[in-house]
Amino acid sequence: MENRDIVVIGSSAGGVNALKEIAASLPVNFNASVFIVQHISADSISMLPEILSYKGKLTTVHPADGETIQRGYIYIAPPDRHMLIEGDRILIKKGPKENRFRPSVDALFRSAAYNFGSRVIGVVLTGMLDDGTSGMWSIKRLGGLCVVQEPEEAAYPAMPLNVLEYVKVDHVVPIFGIAPLLSELVEGRVPEPEPLFTPERERMKIEIDIAAQNNAFESGVMDMGEFTPITCPECKGVLIRLTEGNLIRYRCHTGHSFHSSSLLGGLSESVESRLWEALKSMEELVISLTESADAFERNGNVSFAEEYYEKAEIVREKAKRLHAFIFE
Repeated sequence: MENRDIVVIGSSAGGVNALKEIAASLPVNFNASVFIVQHISADSISMLPEILSYKGKLTTVHPADGETIQRGYIYIAPPDRHMLIEGDRILIKKGPKENRFRPSVDALFRSAAYNFGSRVIGVVLTGMLDDGTSGMWSIKRLGGLCVVQEPEEAAYPAMPLNVLEYVKVDHVVPIFGIAPLLSELVEGRVPEPEPLFTPERERMKIEIDIAAQNNAFESGVMDMGEFTPITCPECKGVLIRLTEGNLIRYRCHTGHSFHSSSLLGGLSESVESRLWEALKSMEELVISLTESADAFERNGNVSFAEEYYEKAEIVREKAKRLHAFIFE
């Protein structure tokens, strides 16, 4: 019987300090491989491997695509790349964003659950919104263990709270207790993996392949759920609705994926962006009308000049009202 030797960790806002605490407390003989997704700006240079190597005893790296998994290593997803697990290899891919992030916690967790089942321990730390909830559901569904940081002591409790709302979590612990708990859990023997119905297994495999850069539309993503009237805030594609237990999430035909709150955030940004575009167009119209009025006035066509000045003033007043509305 095997032990729980795959530990996957997801964190976002406030996560670096939490990860430093965990790395510093893991023993040098830690009998598992650790995979971490920490949300970071796509154009940032990540120093997290150096930071965690300095704080802890385990070798910590940004893995290369296709690198072989080794026990006692901490693998950190590089900026703007999903980190996935496939057999004994690590995949580093630039698939579509999930929950508006790349790397995605859900993508890592889902691939770990699919490949290793009950050998997986999932950990969700501090962070905003809900990345990691669907991935934790997959880990639990396939017999793995689920751990979340105590929300009350997390710098940003939303990610742990969202997992607790939708997943039957095994352990809720403060950050200083996570490394000792992991050291204990990895020595435990795993039960037989949970069975998956064929359609569920196929859907999970399609979602993993999408994160690994497979064409979502050609993979059959539109057959995975119910069509909705909502469009994707990333690409304006059609969204389908997916259900995992009580969790509802969405995916578009190009592959972008959202939980409800991530979708709401994306749609809100899209609305604001369109309002700013409308304001820009109105101000450009004012400029055009004013330039035309000036030209008419120079050519002695006073009536046309007045008409265009009047139109420009009407649009200017509308633009002022739109500007005030945006800030409301």
